[in-house]
Amino acid sequence: MIKNKAIKIIAVLSIVVVLFTVLLIYIVAKQEANNTYITINPDTMKLIQLESPKNGDTIAIADTTLGEFRFVLYPEQSPNAVKNFIELAESGYYDGTYIFNSESGVYSAGGSKLKNGEMPEEYDKSRELVERELSQDLWTFKGAICSMTTTADRSFKEKFFGGGTYFNGSRFLIVNSINFDDETKKALLENSGNEKLGQAFIEKGGIPNFAQQMTVIGQTYQGFDVIEALANLETENSGIYKIPKEDIMINSIKIAVYEEENAE
Repeated sequence: MIKNKAIKIIAVLSIVVVLFTVLLIYIVAKQEANNTYITINPDTMKLIQLESPKNGDTIAIADTTLGEFRFVLYPEQSPNAVKNFIELAESGYYDGTYIFNSESGVYSAGGSKLKNGEMPEEYDKSRELVERELSQDLWTFKGAICSMTTTADRSFKEKFFGGGTYFNGSRFLIVNSINFDDETKKALLENSGNEKLGQAFIEKGGIPNFAQQMTVIGQTYQGFDVIEALANLETENSGIYKIPKEDIMINSIKIAVYEEENAE
């Protein structure tokens, strides 16, 4: 009974967070020199993640313990984060890294050299100081690959009122989806400010309350079964992350060019 009550409370809080966040992402940024908020123009917004990859697009092929998934990269919208990711992948950095978080079917996180998700002492810390890049054309739909936030440079005032400069790095979050029940769908459509965006979340899945909070570097187009499996692992709670009990590895990440005739 207590467990059921807790689940209901979490569900209600999730809906509140979704509504609050969707309203926030349409606020015109008043702070200067920060990458916390951006201006969203529904008339010019392009939901490019709903489009299929095109010949010549840069893609990443991630081979994991549970299978392979592929995603197209967005160097135009997130140039610095994508550059950092490609350089790390091509150097072999991701070979033999861990899936270090699996969050109750909603998302997973990978790309850590250590099972607990922390960074090794000898690691080049500059790789974790890539400024956050937000785009009105990129959203946390199911299959989105997001560079995880590492730290923030904020003044005393910004800590209380928002603003500052946020950074991301090598580790990445793999978006699966929240549960879009009827109540959540209704709330999303009524409060999103853009019916097309709200409907895209409902049809594609994803995590609306993560929208415009981290840099999206790619979108999965193949291997959604693997994405779902990575988000539904048996875990043990370490306090920060829900670490998979069984070691689930990223064997390699290869950077390639999409060719429709050779797509598997």
